[in-house]
Amino acid sequence: MTTANPVGNASPHTREGAADRRPRRLSTETKAAFKTTEFFVYLASVVAVLIASMVVGDDDGHADYFRADKAWMYIVILTVGYMISRGLAKSGSRDPYDD
Repeated sequence: MTTANPVGNASPHTREGAADRRPRRLSTETKAAFKTTEFFVYLASVVAVLIASMVVGDDDGHADYFRADKAWMYIVILTVGYMISRGLAKSGSRDPYDD
């Protein structure tokens, strides 16, 4: 059985007037992660650690004092720091919502 909608503008998927009671979304939590400067600083830091680990080596028979396992530990520390900074950024700021 089909019912006609006398108003004609309500969506068939929602009850009539339900959209009026739902709060309109005016902002997102934060900017997208790839739009922030902290993301680019994080990427540059990771690249710098990897390059430093590759360049610093055992020249002239000296011991390699910046091995790969130490470099990867620094990258993990950088990643944790980046995740904490994103969490703090999301906790209180708002970015205008683009429809």
